[in-house]
Amino acid sequence: MKQIEEIPGKLVLKAGSTTLTLDKDYGKATLQRKLLLWNRKPVEFAISDIDDIAVKSEKDGASGATIHHSVLHRRSGEITVLTTEEARDAAETVTRLRGFVGLQRT
Repeated sequence: MKQIEEIPGKLVLKAGSTTLTLDKDYGKATLQRKLLLWNRKPVEFAISDIDDIAVKSEKDGASGATIHHSVLHRRSGEITVLTTEEARDAAETVTRLRGFVGLQRT
């Protein structure tokens, strides 16, 4: 289950063991994750390094169900899965993140 908190200049997305903080005042994004019980080292990068936020859908090989992820693409080529949700919820998450970052759909 995901949770999005937005205050002026800052947006925080919490989904499972992933927390993404976008801070416009400092122009940076911080990605924090847990592996089992341990916090992994936070990854920080400039918000301007984000070149796309999109919904990626794939079919589960075992059940045949379609799985929808919101994913963050960076200019470095790195892709980070942020959430796994129903199609409509993933699209809403992506729309909200794209709007905050200022990415326009072409």
